Amino acid sequence: MPECYIYDAVRTPRGKGKTGGGLHTVAPIELARTVLDATRERNGLPEDLVDDVIMGCVEPVKEQGGDIARIAVLVSGLGQAVPGVQINRFCASGLEATNMAASKIMAGAADLTIGGGVESMSRVPMGSSRGPWATDPQIAARTRFVPQGISADLVATLYGYSRQDCDAFAVLSQERAAKAWQEGRFARSVVPVTDMNGITVLQNDEHMRPGTSAASLARLKPSFKMLGESYGFNAVALQKYPQLESITHVHHAGNSSGIVDGAAAILLGSREMGERLGLTPRARIKTFASIGSEPTIMLTGPSDAAEKALARAGMCAADIDLWEINEAFSAVVLRFMEALDLDTSNVNVNGGAIAMGHPLGATGAMILGTLLDELERQDKQTGLAALCVGAGMGTATIIERV
Repeated sequence: MPECYIYDAVRTPRGKGKTGGGLHTVAPIELARTVLDATRERNGLPEDLVDDVIMGCVEPVKEQGGDIARIAVLVSGLGQAVPGVQINRFCASGLEATNMAASKIMAGAADLTIGGGVESMSRVPMGSSRGPWATDPQIAARTRFVPQGISADLVATLYGYSRQDCDAFAVLSQERAAKAWQEGRFARSVVPVTDMNGITVLQNDEHMRPGTSAASLARLKPSFKMLGESYGFNAVALQKYPQLESITHVHHAGNSSGIVDGAAAILLGSREMGERLGLTPRARIKTFASIGSEPTIMLTGPSDAAEKALARAGMCAADIDLWEINEAFSAVVLRFMEALDLDTSNVNVNGGAIAMGHPLGATGAMILGTLLDELERQDKQTGLAALCVGAGMGTATIIERV
């Protein structure tokens, strides 16, 4: 089977996902175009050479509708002969898109592809597509649907993570992200977003709160308590998990992922294509996996996906040098580390979505690029990126430097 190599990884900064955010004035198609053009320019890609562009987008409606990947290709310099397709695996969409793009290389069906994702949460808010899982009462009842924040608090309650545990992890994420930016660890991958006149709109992640402390987080009220108690979602979750007497609400804005805008792209190709273009491979895609998990608790899938990918590669957790786990909520990462017997020393060493934000469709590709940069910075070999996914799923990818 042909091997698939990573030749480049780029992303935009993450802008606050609200009206006053740094990227709110930038249409999502322009965010996608930015990373595609940066990939083309940085690697000297000839027009019409890329075999496919696959981009994740969780709310593919309004400005993000109509196959945003293809339209982004058309407004970029990649060439009209390059096709594009949008996919949606909720929060893992950017990583799943990259895995699909890699699959084409590994199957011998393509020589050069781009995987990635885009999400403008300030312009197309979360939930805009109004899927039946959350909006159709019959479907919601049959699947015991609860909002994701209730699932996060359910994870914390079931596995015994206190408010203090979750807040402590959030503080660590903020501290690590601030240090990473101060030391220029993202400089290779982050490309500034500019307006039509070439003036920079945003060049740094703007969601971070470097002064965050345990004391400041302790003052925040739980975000999902009213949903659970007043709207009945706690009762729904307890029907599925009757071993619990109640759900303790520990998550809030400070220990949950931030709502932001952004885009990312990963350039993938065969060794032969890389040699033809004079590109040096940075890593190879070793393997990947996606799994389904129980949908009410929803957020425990990353460890199962990681274990499936590890087994497929003939590896164990001890073989992984660095881990990138999407910080959807503190309890998600705490559970992942407990399930795989990890500590924080090699997990999300540059912070994560709690500090920098989670632009839904783009995050998976973003954390894969961060993982690659950090493997190179520390001169280490293997890394695993994973995300929890709405409706109970998980996706994981293992890469290996070459």
